[in-house]
Amino acid sequence: MARQNRRLGRGARYGRYDGGPDPLAPPVDLSEALDAIGDEVMAGYSPEQALREYLRRSGRDATGRDRAGLDELARRVAERREQLTRDNKLDGTLQEVKRLLEKAVLAERKQLARDVDMDEGDRALAELQIGALPPSPAAAVNELNGYSWRSAEARADFEAIKDLLGRELLDQRFAGFKEALENATADDRSAVNAMLADLNELLTAHRRGDDTEEMFEQFMAHHGAFFPENPSTVDELLDTLAARAAAGQRMRNSMTPEQRAELDALAQQAFGSPELMASLAELDGNLRALRPGEDWNGAESMEGEQGLGLGDGTGVFQDLAELDALSEQLAQGYEGSRIDDLDLEALARQLGEESAVDARTLQQLERALRDSGAMKRGSDGRLKLTPKAMRQLGKALLRDVADRMSGRTGARDLRQAGAAGDLSGATRPWVFGDTEPWEVTRTITNAVVSSAGERPVDGDGFGRVRIRIDDVEVQETEARTQAAVALLVDTSFSMAMDGRWVPMKRTALALHTLISSRFRGDDLQLIGFGRHAAAMEIEELVGLDAKWDKGTNLHHALLLANRHFRKHPNAQPVLLIVTDGEPTSHLEANGEVFFDYPPHPITIAYAVRELDNAGRLGARVTFFRLGEDAGLARFIDSMARRVGGSVLAPEADDLGVAVVGSYLGSRGSWRSSFGGSDPFGF
Repeated sequence: MARQNRRLGRGARYGRYDGGPDPLAPPVDLSEALDAIGDEVMAGYSPEQALREYLRRSGRDATGRDRAGLDELARRVAERREQLTRDNKLDGTLQEVKRLLEKAVLAERKQLARDVDMDEGDRALAELQIGALPPSPAAAVNELNGYSWRSAEARADFEAIKDLLGRELLDQRFAGFKEALENATADDRSAVNAMLADLNELLTAHRRGDDTEEMFEQFMAHHGAFFPENPSTVDELLDTLAARAAAGQRMRNSMTPEQRAELDALAQQAFGSPELMASLAELDGNLRALRPGEDWNGAESMEGEQGLGLGDGTGVFQDLAELDALSEQLAQGYEGSRIDDLDLEALARQLGEESAVDARTLQQLERALRDSGAMKRGSDGRLKLTPKAMRQLGKALLRDVADRMSGRTGARDLRQAGAAGDLSGATRPWVFGDTEPWEVTRTITNAVVSSAGERPVDGDGFGRVRIRIDDVEVQETEARTQAAVALLVDTSFSMAMDGRWVPMKRTALALHTLISSRFRGDDLQLIGFGRHAAAMEIEELVGLDAKWDKGTNLHHALLLANRHFRKHPNAQPVLLIVTDGEPTSHLEANGEVFFDYPPHPITIAYAVRELDNAGRLGARVTFFRLGEDAGLARFIDSMARRVGGSVLAPEADDLGVAVVGSYLGSRGSWRSSFGGSDPFGF
């Protein structure tokens, strides 16, 4: 930790942790992020876009607190910037000079009126001189330079004008000088002049390229107190000075010509020393030459009520530059942008610590998503969801399906997933995909026999036993049936148009996860059918963009499904069809796609013929009808009756429950009462 206690107990000191990320902070919730990104990917966004979209939105952290996203932080930055330009104006120094001048003149007039012993001619001359001052503050100060003040208070106020100008001009280049030099002595001013001379000498040498590290170290040894930032190199010193000097120049550019002229004339009175202006002019020239990339030409419209002095105004213009940089970082619009680019210290300065905490959480989320193996860049440089991420998404979707099914039917979670029948009493060697319980006695016996003579006997007379894969036996179950499952999902344009695209993908991923994790002996084929059909891997289907081609080629999809069934002659065929439209296209003998709307009788005949083939293969068929079209309902009902199948008409949000429940019913793993064992394993 950044602060360590020398001893515990009495006298122990505690402080805020500042040694990096808080080790006690709640962990980032990747499950919420992955679910949100998965939904965006299923809706057609690329993983890169989905990640950006998630990070832009607000969310909740692990404690339930609302967390700002990039868009909310950008809104706060814009609001802060607008407030600075709306509330402030740039005549603060001029107004303060006017106030001090008016106060000095008033005090002098009062003194002249009280001084009864004063010569009347001298009084009249003095009153005339202070009564005929020009309206320009700079001209008035210049005229009063040779005036012999009778009032000590007036003289002090007039000298305060020169002191103020000097401190403001220095504060414009060196933050904090206005306060540090208040009530400065002659020695203090001499030290400032010496610092400026040495600084210009160092920068001039740096411009020529003949400065040395020793020169910088000597400069800091003599004048380091003027630079609380404690720069370690001349370039760090330059960066700090140039950023503030450029902000001061932008403030000057934002003033009216009259304001600039007044300040230029007043500046000659600073500290009563024209040499100060010469040193500052030389400094500005060095900084412009050494840091030409700074914004020296920008300007802002400032029309508020709060007058800003030169130093404070320069600070505001630095804030505006910092806010502009934060806005660009939050927009993430430049090539190769990452949230790690965010300047958290600047964000805390401008918006407060809470906003910085939210931004840090977003950085941690982005890093965690990349480092966890959930996302990676492919050979084409694009970000992709990994198989690990697909499994996590599938588990979340399957868990939601299980919750919905259990909630509707009162099923209990008995954690006996994968049981496909009652125990028969027989055993057999374990093979990949088996979920039956081990026969422990037979397994140990096999291990003892296979290990005999392979390892030396221990000192106590016992040999070591090692269980190998070949030793494992499992308990046989009755009626253990393998299934060949074909899930046909409609990918025609109407599915996307009517908001069924994402539910269709979520359903496919949930079923894929269930079969690959709980029923590994079954073989699932995912088939998407629009104008034509294609077998797809789950990653391909989940990332599939919405198809706007017209056509619902059920015939082609059934051809692929029957081919899948024939490859598994000993498995029970299970055919699940999700669609929201009648067939409008079919595959011709030459491989071309025929399309017609309304559905052509030949297209219907081709689809019916292939469905009959599925029926002859013994497929258990379930149609999932989406939408309320009466013609579609009549068509699907007649198709189902031909093969003794069933029809379900779920809402889009309930499609996953319907498909998974139908699959489990066809496997005999989810009884009609939805009681008994839970095949999900949750």
